[in-house]
Parts: sequence; C-alpha cells; structure tokens
Amino acid sequence: MAFSESWSVLEPDLETVFDHEADPLQALADARIAGIALRGVYNPDHCSGLMQRFIERGMTRDPEQSNPEGKLPSRIDIGSSLVNRARGGLAVSDDPAENKAAFLQHSASTHELFSHLFDGFDNPVDTLYGCLSALAVSKEVKVAREPDGRLYGPAIFRIHYEGHEYTPHINHVGIDDKLFNYEVSRFRHQFAGLICIQNSADDGNSPHAVIHRCLWNSEVHVHLSDGTYHEYAAENAIEKQQIEVQPGDFYLFNSGCIHQVAAVAGNSPRTVLATFIGYSEEDDEIFVWA
Repeated sequence: MAFSESWSVLEPDLETVFDHEADPLQALADARIAGIALRGVYNPDHCSGLMQRFIERGMTRDPEQSNPEGKLPSRIDIGSSLVNRARGGLAVSDDPAENKAAFLQHSASTHELFSHLFDGFDNPVDTLYGCLSALAVSKEVKVAREPDGRLYGPAIFRIHYEGHEYTPHINHVGIDDKLFNYEVSRFRHQFAGLICIQNSADDGNSPHAVIHRCLWNSEVHVHLSDGTYHEYAAENAIEKQQIEVQPGDFYLFNSGCIHQVAAVAGNSPRTVLATFIGYSEEDDEIFVWA
C-alpha cells in the first residue's frame, strides 16, 4: 500500500485489528503507514460541552472576543507542556534541573485539574489512553514518569486561534529537543496522539496535519532551518498524506516524520487533546506525556 493511501481507519470498535499490519505501532515507527485514525471514539456533544466549559471558566477566550491588531495569543494550552517548560517560553531558569522540577510540579497540578475538569462528561484523557492501549501489542501504556515516580502531565488541550500554523518540523525529545535529562528520552521513536475536540468553522475539509514520509536527518535539518524543505521534498518526490478528522476522532502519527499543520481560518479555534508517545521495539512500556 502506498504511503499516500495508508491512513488506516478503524471503526469505533477498538477490538478491530489491522488486516495488513499485525503491529500498527511498529508500522508507524518504520514509516510504512502515514497514520492511524479511530473515528467517533469520543462523544462530539461532549467535545462542544468541554469547549463551553473552558470559556465559562476563563481557561480560554471566547472566539467572539475582539482581537485588536492580533495582540492576543494565537494558541492557549490547558495542561503541562514538557518542551515549553523545559527549554521554551515557560522555563523558569537557565538551570535544567530547576526547569525539570518546575515542570514536574506543574504536571502534578494538571493531574489535579483533570481529576475534576471533566465532571459530567466522558473523560477524554481516558478515551485517548484506551485508544493507545487497543493499538499496542504486548506493551503497557502509561503516563510518563521519572524513576522516582514523579509523573509528567498526561495530556494537554491545545486551542489554536485564527492564523496559528505549524510549518514543517518534527517533534522528538532526543533528536529535536535534546532533553536527555528526562526519562522519556530513552525511547527511540516518538508519536503524536490526539483527539479532535473542535474544528474551525472555516476550515472547509477540516485538515489537521500533513505527514511527510521523511524522517529527520542532518540534510533535512538544513532545509527545515533555512525554509527550503518544500523544494527539497518536491525534488526528492517525498510522499505525503493529509489527515482530516471531525470532533470525537482520535488520530496518531509518527512525530519524527516531517509534518505540518495549516493556519487556522475563522474565529472558531481548532482544538485538540494532544499527547506525545514514547515507543521502542524492545521496550515493554509505552510512555505518554504532553
């Protein structure tokens, strides 16, 4: 099957097994398939209810709120982000040890928040972990943790407003972020697993990501850095595939492959419940974090 045709779409029955892949996660790791989508695993009515709750509690801004000169942030997170707190804009220090302690402390507050945030709704984090467990073959899916037992944040809501986009990039704590002082760096592969919570009303066919059959290497890094990746991809006939999802759909792809997300159009923010997943062929655990 060609990569550009290989989004493996399963029905909501999570016991469904791939006909062409005995181990779908290994197929992702090897870039044999572009990704996996499980349709309708989370109640779309609960998706819209959660969005309203976030607005009512001041956790995100009302999309009808004016944004003079585009000064309001184009992305709002609800949860703990490892990269942002380890070396990004939310880092507290130049000392990696202090940033790690702050991240793990914030992660504890995310666990406390998520223990009641979904009251009255199905728990979307549980749904996401259930999807991963159904796809795992003889491996245990668990929240990422340090050897002393301290937990990472289990997932994060990323709320993207008009204009927010992700240009071609990879996500990998070792290759890209070089966060070798975190336990999740032990995994060879990193995936992204998400549940669509809301699409922008003006997104048309609701694209969420374009995955390129191109794993990181030093040559690709140069093209990513200088903005010439698209020319490189065209010259090398790199296959790519777009995933289109609706609220309540789960999707999974190899975040070590070059991927991009188009800019949000319109006032309604594109929202996902997002995780990263650490996977190695020989490891009997799969770690999940945000």
